[in-house]
Amino acid sequence: EVQLVESGGGLVQAGGSLRLSCAASGFTFDDYAIGWFRQAPGKEREGVSCISNTDNTTYYADSVKGRFTISSDNAKNTVYLQMNSLKPEDTAVYYCAGMQLSFSCLLVGYDYWGQGTQVTVSS
Repeated sequence: EVQLVESGGGLVQAGGSLRLSCAASGFTFDDYAIGWFRQAPGKEREGVSCISNTDNTTYYADSVKGRFTISSDNAKNTVYLQMNSLKPEDTAVYYCAGMQLSFSCLLVGYDYWGQGTQVTVSS
């Protein structure tokens, strides 16, 4: 059974940091791209940062460049999203998702999704 489990969300003040984790199981991790997406109330889900476990290609949305860092530990089948200098507009539910044998940071093509973890940034 394919599973993606997010953890690490919480409440933090503006300027603070959080590290999200996405633990994957049930598929060949090295063949997948893993993406972090977020959805704020009343807004569409958007790609935040994605990484290819095939060649370590990464993508960052403009809104998070220089503040967020994505990394992958293939030995642990886990992808991390280090979020620094958090802003109130980063408040959202963060989801990780898996895409097989391809790479993008668009929602289309991501077949497996976690349940999400809430990130709330207070001003």
